[in-house]
Amino acid sequence: MTDSSAALNALGWSERWSALLAEIPEPAIPGRVIHRDRGFATISTGDDVLAFALPDRLGQLVTGDWVAIGDEGISGILPRKGALRRRGPDGVEQILAANLDVVLLVCGIDRPVKAGRIQRGAIQAWDAGASPTVVLNKADLGPTEKFRSDIELENPGLEVIEVSTVTGVGIDLVRQAVGGRTVVLLGESGAGKSSLMNALAGEKLAGIAAVRPSDSKGRHTTTRRELHVVPGTGIVIDTPGTREFGLAADQASIDAAFADIEQIALSCRFYDCRHATEPGCAVRAAIESGALSAKRLESFNRLQREVDSEILRANPHELRRHERRFAKVVKQAVRIKRGEEP
Repeated sequence: MTDSSAALNALGWSERWSALLAEIPEPAIPGRVIHRDRGFATISTGDDVLAFALPDRLGQLVTGDWVAIGDEGISGILPRKGALRRRGPDGVEQILAANLDVVLLVCGIDRPVKAGRIQRGAIQAWDAGASPTVVLNKADLGPTEKFRSDIELENPGLEVIEVSTVTGVGIDLVRQAVGGRTVVLLGESGAGKSSLMNALAGEKLAGIAAVRPSDSKGRHTTTRRELHVVPGTGIVIDTPGTREFGLAADQASIDAAFADIEQIALSCRFYDCRHATEPGCAVRAAIESGALSAKRLESFNRLQREVDSEILRANPHELRRHERRFAKVVKQAVRIKRGEEP
């Protein structure tokens, strides 16, 4: 087998990965993680599919990782170009998949399409070094215009593709969005991620199940993150449905997801404008003129506070400094209210 084999290239192999593999001192061949279970990983080398036990020294291995395989098994993980993360309900950061180019945010029109969920997914896509695209699924169930209009209003500039896996509408547009690259399907249970992947492949690669008619809730038909090579499309990673998506991102990722606000803010009088009561705030002026939605600024501020809070939690020293500053501000406010000198 050579690095240039068609089967390996179909997994997403490139000159970048070849150069990184060459830096490993011992002889090794490359492989990509198809999926992992407790203590084991299934890896494709392009020509073969192999299973390996995972030694603790490797650290966290996830679907989409590239690894070096030596005589003794997996000898190392090639440096990621990015990873899709989230913060779970317990506050612990989880890595969902690695080395992505596109994140497809799959939403079904048989349930409410929540702006906040799309915004969070878009932020984490940018954090992973990938571009987000909304797939508005189940278009055969009814009109999509209102859904599309609301998404575009709350997420200016974000591409929206209307799809029906029943009629085939929009499937070719999704193929074009994938463009031979690595994508991950992200969305709630029952949104139709597995059906979409099967439609792209033209065959059943993943199990599907009907949603409950009473509330359009779906069952977890996908129970693990799994990578599939889909001929004519690219590399598709299917994932279990996610109910909660806590942010594990930085300020740059928020700025990318809210690029319209960042562009307007360049005209604010003060470079550190918080877009609240400062004079000369271009963002507030845009809201007053109707050029910017007030709800979008509220979402921007809320998500920014969430990320700032998580950064403080992860850095005890900064958290203590923040708490001391906040306590000082509170004491000053109390003294002023009492009529005392600040």
